[in-house]
Amino acid sequence: MKKAKEITVLCDAEVSLVIFSSNGKMSDYYRYQTTSGNKLWDAKHEYLSAEVDRVKKENDNMRMQLRHLNGEDLNSLHPKELIPIESALEDGVAGVIAKQASSKTNTNLKERFRSLKKRIRMLDEENKRLNYTCQQQDVGIDTSNLRSEMDNGAINGYNSQKAAEATRDFQFVFLLVNLKSISCSAAK
Repeated sequence: MKKAKEITVLCDAEVSLVIFSSNGKMSDYYRYQTTSGNKLWDAKHEYLSAEVDRVKKENDNMRMQLRHLNGEDLNSLHPKELIPIESALEDGVAGVIAKQASSKTNTNLKERFRSLKKRIRMLDEENKRLNYTCQQQDVGIDTSNLRSEMDNGAINGYNSQKAAEATRDFQFVFLLVNLKSISCSAAK
């Protein structure tokens, strides 16, 4: 700021300077002149200057409140001024706890959903295995019935042509069952 003042005096120049310190405080310096009868500083600039001052004060107040919420500079406050700060902190803690509980509930629900999906997959696989076993047992019953019919036919005097047809039918059923089991295992 000192150098800005020196430049304005030595060079007779218009200088405007805005400085932000390391802690965020804003400082400014300006020097306006009247040139050829026109004012460079008018009502609009006055309004803007007042607005800048208002925003600076608001910023300083907010920084002070933030320091108070962080537990700094509390000794300068009266006990009545500490009550709203305490209630704001309690509300904040309650909000954090609620979010954590919600997050934990969501995590539990997601884990339960995953375990249910896994159980469904296991039950589907078990169902397929049981269906395959039932089909194999049905085929076993059909083939044993067919064999017993063939044996009964040979005993009761069926001719060799009927026995050959029964054998061919048995082989066809057996082939169909094998094809079906192959397609089921390929689908898995």
